[in-house]
Amino acid sequence: MNRAPAYPRISAVVIGRNEGARLMACLNSLRGTVGDIVYVDSGSADDSVARARDLGARVVELDPATPFTAARARNAGLAALDRTRCDLVQLIDGDCTLAPGWIDTAAAFLGDHPQVALVCGRREEENPGASVYNRLCDLEWQGPAGATRACGGDALARRAALDAVGGFRAGLIAGEEPELCLRLRRAGWTIWRLDALMTRHDARMTQFGQWWRRSVRAGHAFAEGAHLHGAPPERHWVAETRRALIWGAGLPALIVLGAFVVHPAALVLALAYPAQVLRLAARKGLTRRLAWEWAAFTVLGKFAEAQGVLRFHARRLLGRRARLIEYR
Repeated sequence: MNRAPAYPRISAVVIGRNEGARLMACLNSLRGTVGDIVYVDSGSADDSVARARDLGARVVELDPATPFTAARARNAGLAALDRTRCDLVQLIDGDCTLAPGWIDTAAAFLGDHPQVALVCGRREEENPGASVYNRLCDLEWQGPAGATRACGGDALARRAALDAVGGFRAGLIAGEEPELCLRLRRAGWTIWRLDALMTRHDARMTQFGQWWRRSVRAGHAFAEGAHLHGAPPERHWVAETRRALIWGAGLPALIVLGAFVVHPAALVLALAYPAQVLRLAARKGLTRRLAWEWAAFTVLGKFAEAQGVLRFHARRLLGRRARLIEYR
């Protein structure tokens, strides 16, 4: 039996690809809470589309002739909503479930703060103990409550604010949410993070290769973000791009060239990496184990991020369109 939505004028846009049972859990967590639920599918090979329809979601299937991106999917979902019945929209990834009480908390906050375009809360990993990669994801989702520069893929947003800035930039293969938030802030809106559980995420990231590809994608997002909005005063992701190139490409090249062209003693420069791990591991607020894991993978990740940065600029200079970098 369908439950009457607690907030009929709040809709939801869910995006996914081959999410399976995770998508079903996501849709079930939304039923009876919001009014219209639109699921946008990016070429799933499983039964996601049929099962989403069975649960009462309206389904939008993206044309595979155009490269898939999360930004394109979210825009398609927003376009499918009935504007006359949608004041707020919950954006959520299909591998997440909505926490009970989140809509109550977030909608009340937006009602009291008309200048806020969208609000996010805590996203937690369902099983951080399954792998170091899941634990790193769980740490990545955390952030201080209050005004913030950007949110992630899950947020409750004002439909009018999204429309005012033209929605997401459809061609971005990653980093579309911070880019949207940048344009919202330029338009005079603010972004807010609440100290409230919003969603639970199921990364299911258990292999090094998955983590590496995800880090490559992050580097690509840094480079493209800096290319689009790197000018002052925003300097969007310029520092992140610079760090990736210095630690992941520049320093290794300097070590190799110095050792083979100048003197083998140049190999001592490689000690900068363990020194950086030691410095980062002193981060407060983490358990000893998590601090060491975070520090080691942060340094190692710079090599993957540099690969993503260089991939973006190579494609840009060659005039080739970027393709989605999937890690699952």
